[in-house]
Amino acid sequence: MLRTRLQPLHPIAWWCWAGALAVAGSRTTNPLLLGLLFAVVAWVVTTRRGRSPWARSFGALVRLGLFVIVIRVVVQVLFGNRVPGATWFTLPSVPLPSWAAGVTIGGPVTAQETIGAFCQGLQIAVILACFGAANSLASSFRLLRCVPAGLYEVAVAVTVAISFTPQVVLSIARVRDARRLRGRATRGLKGWRGLAVPVLDGALERSVALAASMDARGFGRRSTSPRRRQVTAAATLGGLVGLGIGLFEVLDSGSASGIGLAVVLVGGALVIGGLVASSHGSRTRYRPDRWLGAEWLVVAAGLAAVAGVVAAGSNDPNALVQPLYPLALPAGPVLALAGILAATVPSAVAPRPASLRAELREAVA
Repeated sequence: MLRTRLQPLHPIAWWCWAGALAVAGSRTTNPLLLGLLFAVVAWVVTTRRGRSPWARSFGALVRLGLFVIVIRVVVQVLFGNRVPGATWFTLPSVPLPSWAAGVTIGGPVTAQETIGAFCQGLQIAVILACFGAANSLASSFRLLRCVPAGLYEVAVAVTVAISFTPQVVLSIARVRDARRLRGRATRGLKGWRGLAVPVLDGALERSVALAASMDARGFGRRSTSPRRRQVTAAATLGGLVGLGIGLFEVLDSGSASGIGLAVVLVGGALVIGGLVASSHGSRTRYRPDRWLGAEWLVVAAGLAAVAGVVAAGSNDPNALVQPLYPLALPAGPVLALAGILAATVPSAVAPRPASLRAELREAVA
């Protein structure tokens, strides 16, 4: 066993793992790799999520991803730019003026454009599933305790944003039960129309109330002087601006990369210095999260997926895309497949939630 305590995995480890898988998914439109990424994410979520309110976020974001795929394909079929290929069917077309070049209404629908649109929508859906997995596996409230004190105000805002999805899922269940008891529609267009306003209003109100209550209790704050806070805030802000300018210089092919790299280093040093300076002061924690061997293995599993996809793209860039001309089955790069499969390690090394452990004990008994 990698740990003998009952504390769940560190939330930053889950977010690093999910973020790495999202990066891997953003670098490929190969449906075989994207499907395997989704299967890995779904498997880890199924085996390691508990019964907490935020654990339902994964299903909601998966459904949102399916909606994105449908919308992407429908938009391409109805209004997309027509490309040559094998025609599946032809829709009635409407002529458009010259200034609307690149946009069509109707016309021949080819297999190449439809499959390409599906792969692009699938890529977005997999990225949404990765962040849904992070929301389901890691508590956003525990994540807030781990951020540096200099970023506390920003972290509170991020906590509101992260906790919004789980609150929406809970609000849908509550409002749907209330409408069902009143004999009102809960399915179809009429049911969703009655759910939209109270669900969004209630979820946002609870998220803001949660952040306000945490801020009122001084959750995550440190005792620092006003002058120190001003200096560290200025250093952090200046460092972030420097990082942005430096990255722009590095990515711009017409600029001197040496200057951009120097600006990136100076900006990074300012950000690190500001965060370290803002972290001084007394602070007490109840059951602080510890970073142990399981956390390192989970992060390494996510990085293995990124490394496998990058290595496969370096060997053969065409292996990461769906071949359209000519239309063929997607390739199965061994490095990418192995890296993505390695991302299933959290299902074996991450500690089980307390609810799942209780269910296993009852099943054995």
